[in-house]
Amino acid sequence: MKDLKYDIIKVGDELPDKTFPPISRHTLALYCGASGDHNPIHVDIDFAKSSGLDDVIAHGMLSAGYLARMLTNFVSQSSIRSWNNRFTAMTNIGDIVNCSGKIVEKFEEDGEKFVRLELQTNTQKAQTIVSEVLVVLE
Repeated sequence: MKDLKYDIIKVGDELPDKTFPPISRHTLALYCGASGDHNPIHVDIDFAKSSGLDDVIAHGMLSAGYLARMLTNFVSQSSIRSWNNRFTAMTNIGDIVNCSGKIVEKFEEDGEKFVRLELQTNTQKAQTIVSEVLVVLE
C-alpha cells in the first residue's frame, strides 16, 4: 500500500506496521531538545523515582510523532484534517514502539473524499496510544 487512494482502499484495510528502535535515554534527550518539553519526568531518574516511577518515561508525543511518521508514508501532511490521540499507558526506557493502523470509515462530503483511520502504538507491555485520524484523499 504505497499511497492511499480512495477508490482502491476498503474499510478494514490495514496500513503496514512500522516499528521503531528501543527507547533510549539519548532518544529522550534529543526529543526534549527538539520539542522544548523538558519535564524532568522524561530525563531525571531521581525526579521520576520521587514521583513513584521506576525510571523516566517517554514523552507521549514522541510516540504520537512515530504514528505521524508511519502515516505520512502513505498520505501527505496536507491531507490530514483532524487528529485525536488518547494516551492509554506509559512508554518506558527500552520499550520498542510498534505503530499500526486500519481504515474504519470512508465517506464523501462537500465534494471531498474522506477516510477515517484508527491508529495505535503498542509496546511489548501495553497499547500506549489510540488515535483517530481523518484524511482527505484523491
